Amino acid sequence: MRAVDTVRNMFIIPELRRKILFTLLVVFLYRLGGHIPTPGVNTQVLKDFLAQNKDGLFGLYDMFVGGSFGRFTVFAQGIMPYITASIILQLMGTIFPYFHKLQREGAEGRKKLTQYTRYGTVIFAAIQATGISIFISSVEGGSAVLPQMKGFLFMFTTVVSLTTGTVIAMWLGEQITARGIGNGISLLIFIGIVADIPRIVITQARMVIAGNEGAVFNAGVGLLIVLAATVAVVIMTQAMRRIPIQTPKKVVGTKMYQGRTRCCRCA
Repeated sequence: MRAVDTVRNMFIIPELRRKILFTLLVVFLYRLGGHIPTPGVNTQVLKDFLAQNKDGLFGLYDMFVGGSFGRFTVFAQGIMPYITASIILQLMGTIFPYFHKLQREGAEGRKKLTQYTRYGTVIFAAIQATGISIFISSVEGGSAVLPQMKGFLFMFTTVVSLTTGTVIAMWLGEQITARGIGNGISLLIFIGIVADIPRIVITQARMVIAGNEGAVFNAGVGLLIVLAATVAVVIMTQAMRRIPIQTPKKVVGTKMYQGRTRCCRCA
């Protein structure tokens, strides 16, 4: 009942309801952009090629962008270049005094670091898009993958499309942070990861109903892993450690107060 009341209250408070609806709208736009194909690519042929390599690096990357890389859409890079730029700026803070100073300047420093992160996102997105365009051009059966354009024209179109898609995804994440709920960048990554879960669950359920023993075993193991991970997270989140604190004797005016020992609970 408490969970039901919490959900009901989420839509009763006007400000919270507005933030939730705005976040859902942005998530919808992000998922919609994940189905707009990049010009000049036969997505079905490319999808078949990537499906053969889904267990490698391509499959892992495609998972983080919600399948957009497999469909080669304008959001094929997702928000990954932004994450790369953020990590590099954090590392630069330990090397270069200027960035270390910005990290300690509070709100004004964070504002400058955010601006540098945006510039870095555009640079890394363009570099990564160039590498992707070169990779697509070198795919076996490239004439089938690129039936309409080749060479510099394809590379230019791909770099512009993917870089623009990354910038738009970054902007959508920032809008969620400013006007929605939670950290927008993290939320978009989460949406990308869980986007394929319904299809996987349905496929697994069909195999279990069909009596596939391997599917039944995999489903059971998967449920046990999810349950164990959930229990472990709850235990670690709710865990507390009692730290004894000893207060010495002290004299206040003409009175002497005895020392005492008490325990402090620390999460």
